[in-house]
Amino acid sequence: MTRSLLNRIAAIAICILPALAHAQPAQRIVIDGSTGVTPLVAALAKAYESQYPAVSIEIGKGLGTRARIQALNEGRIDIAMASHGLKVAEIQRQGMVVHEIGKVAVVFGVNAGVPVTNLADAQICDIYAGNVKNWKELGGPDLAIVPLARPDSEVDTEVVREKVPCLANLKMPETVRIMPKSGEMAQGLAATTGAIGMTTMTVVEQSQGRVKATSLRGISPTAENVQGKTYTLTRDSFLVVKTPTSPGVSKFLDFIRSAAGEKLIVANGAVPVK
Repeated sequence: MTRSLLNRIAAIAICILPALAHAQPAQRIVIDGSTGVTPLVAALAKAYESQYPAVSIEIGKGLGTRARIQALNEGRIDIAMASHGLKVAEIQRQGMVVHEIGKVAVVFGVNAGVPVTNLADAQICDIYAGNVKNWKELGGPDLAIVPLARPDSEVDTEVVREKVPCLANLKMPETVRIMPKSGEMAQGLAATTGAIGMTTMTVVEQSQGRVKATSLRGISPTAENVQGKTYTLTRDSFLVVKTPTSPGVSKFLDFIRSAAGEKLIVANGAVPVK
């Protein structure tokens, strides 16, 4: 090989190597678990990626209680999202740490075209029992009610059945449309004229005005009412990680706890938990 050719190869290498170094794959954080917690974590992840472009945060489509912990244990995900009924002591025995990042109001959301702003327990139960089928019966316009619900195994439904006594053992008729995922409920409420369904204030805040939250018994689901416990329909937002926690995951958790992170949590309809 001639000296001239070697010099050319060296020159090409000098040009290419910096570009290759710059093109190194981004640091990747994989998160999965509760779809009810997803909207809040997705907002935090988007802001974090914007601040740290070298980081890529991937959020899965949802894993059940056992599946998310197993995936975390096996290293298939870096963070598990969880909510209501988390057995913290059991999680800790498996060498994991639970971080509570926020508390969010569970609400009866309605499509933006529904002008009804407050509902009583009996009215909600009449809607879900099929006894009331038009918003005009509740002081609204002549508009058919389209009731949506999450499966009974989901946190939002557990919360409303626990906190609205007449819903506790109510068998919902087939006219109630079941929305398996939190995102499907959000889309259904935003797109369906006359719709009502159980969702969270995070979904309401992220809907860009397409979904509204009703007050319950005259109490609105504000952050102040959640903190003061006058609005009692709430769910917790947890992030579960393995120990020792990787530097990348630790940095993301630090961001969530920072003033910027807490501001984002509030902007997305939740109350930060320190």
